[in-house]
Amino acid sequence: MTLTVRYTCPTCGAVTSVERAPSLADRSVTMTAQPGWEYAEPGDDDLESADGIAFICGEDGPVTDLEGEAIEGCGRPFYLNFVRYERGVELEPNPPTYGGPRFDFDA
Repeated sequence: MTLTVRYTCPTCGAVTSVERAPSLADRSVTMTAQPGWEYAEPGDDDLESADGIAFICGEDGPVTDLEGEAIEGCGRPFYLNFVRYERGVELEPNPPTYGGPRFDFDA
């Protein structure tokens, strides 16, 4: 079973849709890829094995504005990041995609 999920380009606000399993948990949409994460393309059959989806705005299929009218995308990449787990523990993105800058002062 799949469902259609819509994502908004953080650069231009264009909306793109992707078919995917409802069991995948979204963490964030970012303008840059998370270091070390593996990204699938929107049409890949095995999205469950990826850490997220890499989009190219307007090149991965039709895009619309928020009202559903067809528009052209900006052509810039953006990334859907899934929630990731390692040995049952949720992994934080590096750098984190929320909460502002992170500083580690352990010396």
